[in-house]
Amino acid sequence: MPARIIIVGNGSIDPSLAAFIDTHDLVIRFNGCRSFDQAPSRTDVVAVCNTGRPACEMLGAPGWSRHPAIRAATEIWSVRPPRFFAAERARIVREHPQLADLCDDFTDGFIAFCERTAKRHRVISEAIHRRTARALLPHAPAPYVTPSSGLIVIEHALAHWPEARIAVAGFDHTGWWGHPFDAEARLVEHYVRQGLLQRGLPARHMQEL
Repeated sequence: MPARIIIVGNGSIDPSLAAFIDTHDLVIRFNGCRSFDQAPSRTDVVAVCNTGRPACEMLGAPGWSRHPAIRAATEIWSVRPPRFFAAERARIVREHPQLADLCDDFTDGFIAFCERTAKRHRVISEAIHRRTARALLPHAPAPYVTPSSGLIVIEHALAHWPEARIAVAGFDHTGWWGHPFDAEARLVEHYVRQGLLQRGLPARHMQEL
């Protein structure tokens, strides 16, 4: 069981965080690992959006598999459980016809990639998605399509490693309109105040941790 986990989003990161990130037992990044160049450091897991256009673009781009963070990772996590999103398709298409391909499933492509590269593949469970939706409710989300991959992974870590010290960095809580980012920011701040999460600190502050 990892004692120290850091979840690194694709938002802005202080370059001095690289050394802090490297002190953790488990380092989780997302999709194309866009924040990696700001603070190059370890990567153990890359959580991917395994449905819709993002999945298609990652699997179809040779540069994705050659990225140093993707190459270094020992695990790929598919954030969207296929059966759950298949059940969501009718609602999403009814409410947002322009998102007809959002639930197209590319999980098999990530499984094949992991088999070729000797990585472990995991699908985050439907239970975590339901947990995330419940956690968001008290924070009054506006109508949304689906929570962000970042929040799903935070909830997964909190559920599976309750004794671990979990840090987050690179979370600007901005991006695609279909995610409830304002409510997600309030929820993450709630977890920080409760001591369930800590914000990533620059390396110069590590001696205080």
